[in-house]
Amino acid sequence: MSHQSAPTQLPAEGNEQPILSLDQLSIRLPKNADRQHAIDRVSLDLYPNQILCLVGESGSGKSMASSAIMRLLPPSVTVDHGKILLDGQDILQLSEARMRQIRGAEIAMVFQEPMTALNPLRTIGDQIGEMFRIHSKLSAKQIAQKSLDLLKEVHLPDPEAALNVYPHELSGGQRQRAMIAMALALEPRVLIADEPTTALDVTTQAQILKLIRDLQQRKGTAVLFITHDFGVVAEIADRVAVMQKGELVEIGEADAVLNRPTHPYTQKLIKAVPPLTPPDTTQVSEKKALVISDVTKTYRKRGVMVRGRRVTHALKGVSMTLPKGATLGIVGESGSGKSTLARCIVRLLDPDSGHINIDDINIATLTKREMRAATRRIQMVFQDPFASLNPRRRVGDLIAQGPIAHGVSRSKAMEKAAELLTLVGLDAHAIERYPHEFSGGQRQRIGLARALALEPDILVADEPVSALDVSVQAQVLTLLRDLKSRLGLSMIFVTHDLRVAAQVCDVVAVMQSGQVIEVGPAADVYANPQAPYTKQLLGAIPGRDWSLRQEQARANEDSTIKRQEESADVPL
Repeated sequence: MSHQSAPTQLPAEGNEQPILSLDQLSIRLPKNADRQHAIDRVSLDLYPNQILCLVGESGSGKSMASSAIMRLLPPSVTVDHGKILLDGQDILQLSEARMRQIRGAEIAMVFQEPMTALNPLRTIGDQIGEMFRIHSKLSAKQIAQKSLDLLKEVHLPDPEAALNVYPHELSGGQRQRAMIAMALALEPRVLIADEPTTALDVTTQAQILKLIRDLQQRKGTAVLFITHDFGVVAEIADRVAVMQKGELVEIGEADAVLNRPTHPYTQKLIKAVPPLTPPDTTQVSEKKALVISDVTKTYRKRGVMVRGRRVTHALKGVSMTLPKGATLGIVGESGSGKSTLARCIVRLLDPDSGHINIDDINIATLTKREMRAATRRIQMVFQDPFASLNPRRRVGDLIAQGPIAHGVSRSKAMEKAAELLTLVGLDAHAIERYPHEFSGGQRQRIGLARALALEPDILVADEPVSALDVSVQAQVLTLLRDLKSRLGLSMIFVTHDLRVAAQVCDVVAVMQSGQVIEVGPAADVYANPQAPYTKQLLGAIPGRDWSLRQEQARANEDSTIKRQEESADVPL
């Protein structure tokens, strides 16, 4: 690979010595990978009391850099050049025993996928407490109190009860908050946050970003914040580093990179950020693809003692309508019932009561045999792509299994799988690879291809682009719009990303605590929200002011170009 001259790095004011440095780091991939190096001769400095945001597309090497710093690279991936310096000491040369002392105490990490990072057989309180048991001499009572304080600090609902639950009993956003609590337990000098707000709603994002900023300012923590969300970058970054295909292409102060980017790749990424303003209200069909009426769902945790029992009313009489050929967005905070509703719609969960009608069929009451036949009409894209893909099966088999189950020959199903992989931006040869060989964003695209394999009438998408970088996000959203138009697809789009909802949804329903509190055309809800909660959500969008300035600048630029084109058409 040819090496461009490295972007110039300026030391942080008042902090001339970095606490952590990547010095000409190169990470070699296995021989069957798409390219030779995940990271190629990257030099990067992280200073105390500063937040450095590392951005780039899926597969650019961001997460690989964080894994290298923690010495958690897969066995087939190796560092073949360079150093990783912590206070001037190359941690690549340290013993594994010494690295265990460093992890958590000096360098902590928040991983991208909490469900795979948390132990499913241990309670949340037990896993947080382990940090103190290993690195401190606190008593069991002190550890329990500190664990509780951490859950309160990351604003986990009902923190006392959360100490005793298992990861699968929490929503995706709640699991991520538990992961952040573990990482912050020992107040490390260096915090690596790999997409820590990806699964979080906007209000929780704002709380977590404030929490990380407070920790950084209070303790002088150096934060390496990996994200694809430029709104988050605008909200939290002191400096920004941009990576492309394993190379560092731009680095500088946040204001300069966000508002005056010099590299074409950075300019392309910023241009791909979805605007906050929805398109003008479009006319939706009066025909109904799906009608949800008074659906309820209650979770009950049984215990021997009364104190061990817990009742959660996830859905409280939810009603909404999906117009035929339209996209209905369901937004709200983590734990509001969005994903529970999505799972009830596809009958992964059985609602306690209510109707979910496709045409005149109430799928809420279908038997398992009847529902199996109905699955061809309604498919789902899941929030966590790694947990929803069988790690022991090749990608082609995962995509083809639906059509094969419905009578399509294996050869035709595999041919269709290759076409779908190309359609969602992956190489057709990926059908021979396994899920663990892909990045988080690439796995999400595989999940989308699998859901589209049966060409359903209704697609239920639960956070389908949450793991994708902005440019791939734009491609997938364009793909979904094209498919919706071409196939007459109707879609329920569950998301915490109000930017995405603004661009893809015709109708928006806002949920809070298991209830629908506002519903209407997307343009109307964004321009004139009625419920105080909706106003709170819109006001909490990270980087809102920066986004609106970008939109205004683009509008001015488009207006100038249009005037120039019109004047050029006027005959002399």
